[in-house]
Amino acid sequence: MTSPIIQELDQHDTSSLVAVAGHPIHAMLVTFPIALVTATLGCDLFYWWWGDPFWHRAGVWASGFAFWLGILASMAGTAELLLVKGIRKRAASWIHAIAGVTLVSIAGANWGLRLAHPDAVLPLGLLVSVLGMVFVGLAGWHGGKLVFDHGIGLMVSGRD
Repeated sequence: MTSPIIQELDQHDTSSLVAVAGHPIHAMLVTFPIALVTATLGCDLFYWWWGDPFWHRAGVWASGFAFWLGILASMAGTAELLLVKGIRKRAASWIHAIAGVTLVSIAGANWGLRLAHPDAVLPLGLLVSVLGMVFVGLAGWHGGKLVFDHGIGLMVSGRD
């Protein structure tokens, strides 16, 4: 008996077109903005607890890199979404894309807030960082659904 995921892969090809040796670039890139959004929240909490300006500066850098690496990951993910019909036809793909773009927007707003209004990190920056983590969870949940429920990014087929 074949897996329903394998049967679905046979009907609608989900092979990655933006990949290195068959490994989707989007999946490789998303780890960086996820870690940096998390690090930004950590920097905010440490800054709140200890008041050390180092944590404020570290939060500026973490949020800036989260934004720019999020843009890069989004470009790879958007290319996959638009180029591969088997990905495009799934509702979870669109929910994941919307949550991901919202997350990148939150990271950019967080970075911009820190650059334009350094004194607003507490409490506003902390709240924006928490909101970013909510969207990390939402985007990650739907990204996981794409992999585990729909076989997106897996290098298998019914012919294996």
